[in-house]
Amino acid sequence: MVTFVISLVALVLGYLLYGRFVERVFGPDDRPTPAVAMADGVDYVVMPGWKIFMIQFLNIAGTGPIFGAIMGAKFGPSAYLWIVFGCIFAGATHDYLSGMLSIRNKGAGLPELVGQYLGVGTKRLMLVFAVLLLIMVGTVFVYSPAEILHHIGGSSMMWIIIIFAYYVIATMLPIDKIIGKVYPLFAFALLFMALSLMVYLLIHWPSLPELWDGLSNRGAQTDSSFTDEIFPCLFITIACGAISGFHATQSPLMARCLKSERMGRPVFYGAMITEGVVALIWATVSSYFFYGDPTPAYQTVAGAAATGFHTSAPAVVNLVCNDWLGLFGGILALLGVVAAPITSGDTAFRSARLIVAEAIHFEQHSIRRRLTICIPLFCVSIAMLVWQMENPDGFNVIWQYFGWANQTLSVFTLWTLTVYLVRAHKPYLITLIPALLMTTVCSTFLLVSRQAFGLSLPVGYSLGALCFLIALVWFLVWLRKERAAETREA
Repeated sequence: MVTFVISLVALVLGYLLYGRFVERVFGPDDRPTPAVAMADGVDYVVMPGWKIFMIQFLNIAGTGPIFGAIMGAKFGPSAYLWIVFGCIFAGATHDYLSGMLSIRNKGAGLPELVGQYLGVGTKRLMLVFAVLLLIMVGTVFVYSPAEILHHIGGSSMMWIIIIFAYYVIATMLPIDKIIGKVYPLFAFALLFMALSLMVYLLIHWPSLPELWDGLSNRGAQTDSSFTDEIFPCLFITIACGAISGFHATQSPLMARCLKSERMGRPVFYGAMITEGVVALIWATVSSYFFYGDPTPAYQTVAGAAATGFHTSAPAVVNLVCNDWLGLFGGILALLGVVAAPITSGDTAFRSARLIVAEAIHFEQHSIRRRLTICIPLFCVSIAMLVWQMENPDGFNVIWQYFGWANQTLSVFTLWTLTVYLVRAHKPYLITLIPALLMTTVCSTFLLVSRQAFGLSLPVGYSLGALCFLIALVWFLVWLRKERAAETREA
């Protein structure tokens, strides 16, 4: 528990100190924002700062900082290090700068920003990559809540149809009609649940593995079948609580709603730090659930012993919330496990609509034009959903590819931000270091993952290190050419 408290303080200090430093690097000013200069009553709508923060938090969070932290806790105390350092120096920096860069470019989506700084070819690749990722997000966030609601009543197909109908409505309507009114309530429920669990932890102060006990104190000691390596698996498993490329597709939604650039740090950097706090709480709850001394909670919480260390993330949420928080906690758990992914799913489809519309220069003022783009997106999602339902392991396959694709998207975003900072003559190391790290993580995971090449660890690590060197040399060569071109122009 001491590690948890130290980590919590570190996140708060990260927002107050490093967050302010990153803000000064970017330099927000008083120029008119897209929400003011391009107001259209549909996607460009000025909203209060507190409401934008709550929507941004729910958009980027969903169940990511819950499920990812629960699965990441199986790696032991190292999860705390990744959440804290990843969130402060990578994730929150990534979210803030991508959101602010979108504001400076008329609310542009991620592919447009990538194209502007990394070239047209990369833009085309990112356009396809981002849209497919967003469709995958929407698809997995239809199936998982439908399966949970099915156990309460009705068939899975009935709930799938209901959720899809909601997606169509929420994706089509102006952002302030449903999202602006309902999302802050769901975000409050998610925060209240997390804070309630934190209070419970602080009161009971369970004995948990600490950082100084050693990073090797992890799941392998609890169950010999848990063989995932801390590097790179931890960095893929815990994404939304540390850094997530998906966030860069969501930030432009709120970039189109900010009245002032100076609201950017609390909205973008602050929402990510808040998500890190939620992930930290759930990592600690899960540490108690899997490792609690003298008896892990999965042996004492009713119904949990049946699956023990392999209890699924949604089951951990329901078991812990019902046992610790009672009936009210069970309701909050339902909101967290059902409402949160649904809200992330519909904003994923909304982002996909806007990205496609921006790419083909197709204005979105009329419902007919919005439908023209939405129908193909939903058709692809339905096809993916049907395959997922017919394949017994379909959900896991899509989720694994989503996890890798999510972090790979952050790689493109971080390199885009690095190029921007270089050309603006700003301290580019704040994004270069995370860019090199995530490039190495994603390439190594692709090499050693059983779902991809499945190479041995020594070979995978060696090739991952080679990818790091190639990326670094490539950047240094580009930087030299960039500076030489600037000198000639001067």
